[in-house]
Parts: sequence; C-alpha cells; structure tokens
Amino acid sequence: MKNNEGGFTSSFGAIAAAAGSAIGLGNIWRFPYTAGANGGGAFLLLYIVFVFLIGVPIMMSELTIGRRSGQNAVGAFRVLSPRQRGWMLVGFWGVLTTFFIYSFYSVITGWTLDYVVLSCSGGLSGKTPEEVSAVFREFSSGSFWPIFYQIIFMAITVAVIMMGVQKGIEKSSKILMPVLFLLMVALCIRAVTLPGAGEGLSFLFKPDFSKVDGKAVLDALGQAMFSLSIGLGVLITYGSYVRKQDNLFRSSIIIASTDTLIAVMAGVAIFPAVFAFGQDPTSGPSLVYETLPNVFNSMPGGIAFSIAFFVLLSIAALTSTVSMLEAIVLFVMQEFKLKRVTAAVLCTLATLVLGILCTLSFGPLKEVTFLGKTIFDILDTLTATYMLPLGALAIVIFMGWFYPKKEVLDEVTNQHTLKAGFFKAYYFIMRYVAPVALLCVLVAGIVASFR
Repeated sequence: MKNNEGGFTSSFGAIAAAAGSAIGLGNIWRFPYTAGANGGGAFLLLYIVFVFLIGVPIMMSELTIGRRSGQNAVGAFRVLSPRQRGWMLVGFWGVLTTFFIYSFYSVITGWTLDYVVLSCSGGLSGKTPEEVSAVFREFSSGSFWPIFYQIIFMAITVAVIMMGVQKGIEKSSKILMPVLFLLMVALCIRAVTLPGAGEGLSFLFKPDFSKVDGKAVLDALGQAMFSLSIGLGVLITYGSYVRKQDNLFRSSIIIASTDTLIAVMAGVAIFPAVFAFGQDPTSGPSLVYETLPNVFNSMPGGIAFSIAFFVLLSIAALTSTVSMLEAIVLFVMQEFKLKRVTAAVLCTLATLVLGILCTLSFGPLKEVTFLGKTIFDILDTLTATYMLPLGALAIVIFMGWFYPKKEVLDEVTNQHTLKAGFFKAYYFIMRYVAPVALLCVLVAGIVASFR
C-alpha cells in the first residue's frame, strides 16, 4: 500500500531522517552521563553489542511494518492484521508514548535553546560553579522564559512538519545531519587536544569490568532502546515513507552505526574536557547544563566551544522532535482525515498544553506530585520504564510470532530481489532473544521504580 503523503526521494534522505530521529538528546545528553555512572568503557562495549544484536533487528521490524503497510502506527497494524484488530492497540500505544515523550522532551529543548542564547551572549562566562548551577536552577524553576523557549522550539518543529515529508522532513534532515556531524568532529578535535584529555579517553574506551553488574547491563540495554527510538511508532511512520527499492537491512545498519558513532563522539567531546578540568563525569543529568559550562569557562576559547556544543545539542533535539511530531501528525491526518497543516497545529497545541505543565513542574507546580513525583518525572518514568519497553515488546511478539514469516521475508528482501543471509539470525532474535531482553528491561524498571 502506498502512503498518500508521498515518501522520501532517496536512500540518503530516508537514512538521514531516520538517523535524525534516533540521534537526539539521548545520544548527546543522556548517553554520556549514563556511561559515566556505569564505568565508561565497559558500559560502551555493552551498549554497542545491544545496539547491533537487538536494536537493529527491532528497528528493521518497525521499518518493515511501516513500509509494508504505508500507514501510520495505528493504521499499519490494521492493514497487516485485519482479522486481529486488537493489534491496533500497539499502534495507539506507540502514538500515546510519543505524545507523552514529545511533551516533556520539549521542556529540555527549551533549556537547550536558552543555553545557546546564554553562550552567545556570554551569560555563562566568568561564573563560579555555584553561580553556573544557580543560573540553571533559576531558569528552569521560572515560568515565563522556560515556556517562551519551549514555544519557540516547538514552533520551529511544527514549521518543518507543515512543509511536508520531502520539502520539510527530508530536506531539513539532509542539511542538519551533516552540520551536526561536522560540529561534533570539531568538538571532538578540540576536546582531545586539551592537556590531560587522555584520562577522559581512557575512562571512555578502557573497559573496567569490575564496574559491570546487573544494573549496568540493563542500563546499557535500556539506553540502546531509548537512543534508537524503538517502540515509539516513529520508525513505523518513517518506514511508510521509505522507497520499495531501498534495502531495509542495510539502512538499519547505517542508521544504528550513525547513531552509535554520534553517541561515542559525544563521549569523546565531553569526557576529555571533564577530566582535563577536574569535573565529575558521574554527575548525572546535570552534566550538560551545570558541569560542562564550568568546563567551558576553564578552557581557552571556551565561549566558542560552548556555542558550538549547545547549537549541536539543539540540532540533535530538532531532528528528534520533528520525527516525534510527524508520528503524531500522520496518525491524526490518516485516522481523522485532516489536512497536514491543520493536524500539525492541533497536535502541537495539544502537546504544548501538557508540555507547559511539565515545564511548570520545576517551578510553580513543583509541589503537585503523585507518589513523590512531579508531572515531568511522572511522564519520564511512565514512558521510559513502562511504555517504551512494553511497546517494543509487543512489536517483536507481533513480528516474531503472529505476522506471517513469508510476508516478513518478502518485505526485507524487496520481493526476493536481495540476498537474505541475515534472515535466520534476524528471525531467531525477534522470536526469542529480543522478547527476553525487553522483558528483563521492563521488569527491572518496574522493580527499580518501586524501591
């Protein structure tokens, strides 16, 4: 079935868009502090293994579902399983998960945009570590400016979406992804040339298996799933735009490799600088917004480094927000028969309402809690701990056990025009390995959330 929205015009466009979806704050913000908290090099090895052993097969499955059906995440299951309509709930689950994630993700994108402005204006320069931390706390706990930057970022995102698949999503991805890569290369070169950078590189690349425990293994697996945008329905949506002649297996490998490369490069850009100036690599989520500005203030040319880094972070965030909003918009367009501009505006307004509540949960609404968690924390925990792994688990069960094997083989081999030497391993992973791994992540997350 052909998607009436048209599709990507080239393999590069499809890969750039899908890689942009995967490459986001999860790579540049979340990966470094998660690696730092789990021993660096050993965590990196586990992460890479999980990306290619489990992440690539699931990614290929989502792209297959999308291209085979030519539909949004909900319509895809309706088309592929017309006699078992209950599978449509998996699509609804994915769209709802994306809606929640985009809502609270927009809070962090607003912070990032503010830090671009602060870096350009010198608002972080010459401050003590305590003053840098105070800047972040005061900004994030405010009302007007966090929401202002949040709205600006969401406006940029919806503007791309309203231009359509080819002129908006594909064209912006073709521009933004090379720029992102070049900025990352420049940051890495600057970081590794700092005095004392070797200690940071050793931390990232020299495995310390004494730090590896059950938590580190599950964190690495969870980070791989989070980073690749698996279980959201985003890749199903983008899959519906992929050309029939494109090689899904090769595309999945390239996307996963690019995603992993950017995550590793983020570590190369961050850890040498952190170690060179005596900062804490295990400082958690505050690593980017509190620890790194102190590093920039300590190094020659730190202002330029700071500007480049937060521009990079904003580009990565934008390629992800575009993919998330598109998944929601295509669902609304196809299921409710609305035009793209109308659907884009309505979806943006809906996510903005919830997003503003998340922003205010750091300030005026911080006392509004459930089980000790703010609105932002609730959505973060709900999606990362429950919804993402459960959605991915449902997809692998559908592809491994319910959707006809012959249909899967037809699609991934482009109607048997491509060799399928990988197929037996892929199908074994989808039936047995991936479900067990995702179930472990889900159970571990549930147990951890109740401690």
